[in-house]
Amino acid sequence: MSISEFEQRLAATAAAVETCLARSLDGAGPVLPAAPERLLRAMRHGALDGGKRLRPFLLLESARLFGADPDKALGAATALECVHCYSLVHDDLPAMDDDAVRRGKPTVHKAFDEATAILAGDSLLTLAFGLIADEDGLSASARLGLVALVSRDAGAAGMAGGQALDLEAEGRALSEDEIATMQAMKTGALIACACEAGPVIADAAADDRARLRRFGEIVGLAFQLADDLLDETADAATLGKAAGKDRGRGKKTLPALNGIAWTQDRLAELVTQAEAELAPYGAKATTLIATARFVADRRS
Repeated sequence: MSISEFEQRLAATAAAVETCLARSLDGAGPVLPAAPERLLRAMRHGALDGGKRLRPFLLLESARLFGADPDKALGAATALECVHCYSLVHDDLPAMDDDAVRRGKPTVHKAFDEATAILAGDSLLTLAFGLIADEDGLSASARLGLVALVSRDAGAAGMAGGQALDLEAEGRALSEDEIATMQAMKTGALIACACEAGPVIADAAADDRARLRRFGEIVGLAFQLADDLLDETADAATLGKAAGKDRGRGKKTLPALNGIAWTQDRLAELVTQAEAELAPYGAKATTLIATARFVADRRS
């Protein structure tokens, strides 16, 4: 798959997710009936008009790998993006990472206020579970499996727990293992969740779930390494957010510890591991493997 073909496919999925998100946040649907307009506007500000929608893309492509109809899983993919967007809204708060810009525009607490940003994040998270429950194109067992999977990977044992470790780590030295554990939870858990969700949706075998989970963990590590590398080397205009934030707050990252060359070599190793993990699926896994390469090579 060429880079242009992959990027077109990613963009098409992002557009479909954007449409589903906008429909879900219009305040008139069955999942989100009439709600305070200011809160809805804050939710839209935090969720619409930005991002590559990588996590829903991984979910849909993982489902496609096992023969599931991606159109029937679009609500579940959108739900996962709601969880991701909620995490960004809360991460940007002054009590967390204290960011003023996200995706090239003011963060939600800057555009509105801190209390509204907290409520917008809470509402995006709870909306996610409503979208999963309302996805009538999926079997009841698939929906229950998704609820269990997302709640685990978004919570204290996953993304939220990783953020807690990140906050605790500010200003103190961490070992490589401690950094890897923190990042696997904070960033990697939701990416691994997206990949494991595919076989859950398709009611695939446990071995397939485990293999896609491992693939997602590899991609999650590559994503965080690439993100940390960009934080060290890119500017704010490229990133759409402040650059050098981790270094400025005394946070330790693997690129900061080991250098740029080591990080680039490690990213190449991770792509090789990702390819090996999906080798049993042959050509059917082409798009997922292209995603791993895209994540490792990204420039923004």
